[in-house]
This record gives sequence, structure tokens and C-alpha cells, in this order.
Amino acid sequence: MTALTLSTAAVAGQRADAIVVGVAKGAEGPVVAPGAETVDQAYDGRLAATLQTLGASGVEGEVTKLPAPSGFKAPVVVAVGLGAEPEKDGAYSAESLRRAAGSAARALAGSKKAVFALPVADAADLGAVAEGALLGAYSFDTYKENGKNAKGGKNGKAPLGEVALLGGKPRDKAHKAAVDRAVAVAEELNRARDLINTPPNDLNPAAFADIAQSAAKEHGLKVQVLDEKALTKGGYGGILGVGAGSASAPRLVKLSYTNSKADKHLAFVGKGITYDSGGISLKPAGHNETMKCDMSGAAAVFAAVVAAARLGLEVNVTGWLALAENMPSGSATRPGDVLRMYSGKTVEVLNTDAEGRLVLADALWAASQENPDAIVDVATLTGAMMLALGSRTFGIMSNDDDFRTAVHETAQEVGEEAWPMPLPEHLRKGMDSPTADIANMGERMGGGLVAGLFLKEFVGEGITWAHLDIAGPAFNEQGPFGYTPKGGTGSAVRTLVRLAEQTAAGDLG
Repeated sequence: MTALTLSTAAVAGQRADAIVVGVAKGAEGPVVAPGAETVDQAYDGRLAATLQTLGASGVEGEVTKLPAPSGFKAPVVVAVGLGAEPEKDGAYSAESLRRAAGSAARALAGSKKAVFALPVADAADLGAVAEGALLGAYSFDTYKENGKNAKGGKNGKAPLGEVALLGGKPRDKAHKAAVDRAVAVAEELNRARDLINTPPNDLNPAAFADIAQSAAKEHGLKVQVLDEKALTKGGYGGILGVGAGSASAPRLVKLSYTNSKADKHLAFVGKGITYDSGGISLKPAGHNETMKCDMSGAAAVFAAVVAAARLGLEVNVTGWLALAENMPSGSATRPGDVLRMYSGKTVEVLNTDAEGRLVLADALWAASQENPDAIVDVATLTGAMMLALGSRTFGIMSNDDDFRTAVHETAQEVGEEAWPMPLPEHLRKGMDSPTADIANMGERMGGGLVAGLFLKEFVGEGITWAHLDIAGPAFNEQGPFGYTPKGGTGSAVRTLVRLAEQTAAGDLG
């Protein structure tokens, strides 16, 4: 992964491939942002005018390269857009800094080192720049001819090798803590991206469970893996039913991080469909190609638990990874079958492509048995949520309005786009079944909300719960932007980590 250091050396003397500065969109053209004063002076105060001549405006994500001034050790200056200039005495938002750093890091792929001189007013700004740079420098080259992080060649450029951050003090405890946090979160989020991008012939439920076990050993987590025999003995009918058609048997993985000083317990539950064909209710042509990403929820939960351990948070966090492969075969669950879930409820399966809610139902009930202070599940659950919110925003549903608001505010704080959604009780009737306790499908309209109502049935009484439907932002099929790459994004990791931090600090109820 890209190395990250704090530097107090003069910018002109920095030996690097590039100097990164910020530029904002002002009323009359680009405006050089704080942090770049020395660079601007070296251009005789004409950096903004030069950038304008080159067509730069300062809009968010815009990258403009120009030769460095005379006397600089670095040959290139990279000006990255921060968006609108803040009002007088205003500060740039953490997300503006994060996205700018990510855009610059992506633009500098193939470079060994870059010095970032973006506006940094405090430790929080420093952490945002560090996080954005590390996330923006991500690449997934495992399956390319030249191998992981290939050095050029026909398969592209290696990610930026090193980021030196200006504006921070290496011996300042707050600055060091902010950078250490950014490194831990970014590394685990990028691990989630790796998992999401790994093809399903290499990442089946057993392989995912093995990776979780290795990470648990590395970071001092407790891990329990229920294989098909244990799932059968325990009565996990939802997970078994979804995985019944695959040659790769399902797994339920429990990852536990405990802190001796903690008095709160969070449970995170992730949908881990390592490949979703739709089962007998086969997906139509054109809808299968990216279904390796249907385990993004489990990847997010896995990354968040490991990050919590690395950060030493004073909160107990349990992650539940509900892992299965949804395939059609002679042994697959059929539309019309009835499954007896871990909770004891029966579910009539009307559509085998509504499988995520089935594995989550078993995992939610398992998590409920430990009576945590709150449960948050994460899943690429419904296409309906993408129709409602698009490809960059996840939906939040909850059985507690205050908790839903808190989760939404947390997502906004860390820079993840999200929106609160309702759970209208009148939609529950559509899942009534003449054969079983409930059906796995209801009304077509409001399908994302119907799925949330289904999950609510499997949350223990009195337990606060939220459901994040990340179907839209989990996998980016368009071009990269900011610190977001094409492919797996690691959506919801930062929200989960921040929820754990807030709980540890006593700020989340």
C-alpha cells in the first residue's frame, strides 16, 4: 500500500515527483488555497493566473499539471480542484479535502513520491487528506499479467508509492493520531475493495471464511466459523436454503473484537453472497456480470471490525458474515419452497433472487441472541434502492427514528452519501403467505422498503437496529472519481467505523 509520512521540510527542497496544491473556484476564476503560499510565491504570485490560462477553474476533482518553478527539486506541480471557495474565514470541508487528495493520488499513478500541500487547519483536516490520498491511490492488479502493483507496462501504472503530507507535525499527538487512524481505516477499506473485486471462482464462502480467520489471528480477534454441518445442526435454514444449489457450501462467520474497558456492544451483520446468479429465478442476461459484488456488505463488516481492533476502540464489536453462493442446480431452493429459519419462523420463497434477506435473517437472529446495544446490517439488497437513490447513495432504514437519524448524520460526517428511508407498516401485509409465516417477497413498488420490513421481523425484541442498503454505491461501474475507484468501493466501512468510535465515546445513545 502507498506509504504515508508527515513532513515539515520546505516544499522547494522536497525530493519528489510532484507537489500537490489546492485551487478553489472563486467568483472571478481559480483561487490558490492555503498551504500553497510558498509555491505561489515561487511563481511570483501568478499561480492562479497561470492555471486560468491553462483552462483550470478550481471545480472539484479537476487536475492541472504544470512545470514546477525554478529552484524546486520536484519537477511538476499538480493543482487539484477543491470546489467552491469557502466564504470569508470559512474552512474547506473534510470531504472536499478527501476528494481532492484522492483525485491527485489517482492522477499521480506511476509516480514514486508526491508532496501534498493542501489546506490543513487542524488534525481533522490532516486525517481527511491522508485518508483521501490512500484511498485514491488504490488499484487492483492481482489478475493482470504483471501482477499486483505492476510497474508500468501494458497493464497500466503502479499506484503512487509515497505521500508526504505538509501542514502536520510528526511529534504532535493529535496529528499523529489522525494519520494513524486514516492509515488503519484506509488499509481495511482497501482490503474490502480487494475482496469485492476478487472473482467468485477464487472467493467462495469457504475462501472468505479462511481470509477472516487469518485476519482474526493477525489482529487478536475471536473467530467462529459455522460450516454446512454446523449450520444444519443449528437450524440456519435461510443460509442453507440460499446455498443449497451451489457446489461451494455456505458459511456463517462470527468475528468478535472485545475491549476490557468497554461497556457497550455493537453487532454488524453483512450480506455475503459471493456470487448471485439469482438461483432458479435466474437473472436476465446483462445482470450477472458484476454479481461478484454481492458480498460487499460482508466485506464492509469484516473491514470495520478489523479497523475497530486496530484502533483499539473501547467498545465491543461483533461482525456476522452470512456467506453463500446463490446458484441454480438440481439441489437449489425452488420458488414455492418453504424454509424454516434459525429464529423458528417459516418463509415461503417466492423468488430465489430475493436471497440476501434470507441469509441476513438468520444472521440477524443470531446477533440478537447476544442482546447487543444496537445492530446494523449492511447489504447490496435491492435494485429498488438504486432506482430510488441512484448509484452513489445508500438507504438507511431502522426500527428507531432517532437511531436512523444518528446513522445518517454519521454517514454524512465521514463523507458517505446516504438517505433515511421509511418502513411503512402497510407494506408488511404484502408478505403474508397462506403457507408460511411470511413470504420473501411483497409488493413490487417500494421493494427496498419491503426488504427492510422483512429483515425487521428477524431482529430481537427491544433491540435497536438499522439496515443499510448499499446496492447503489457498493460497486462503481462508471469511471473513477475523487477517491472512489472503478469496481468495489468499500461503501459503508467508514460509517460503521465511525459508529463504533461514537459508541466508544458515549456519543451514540
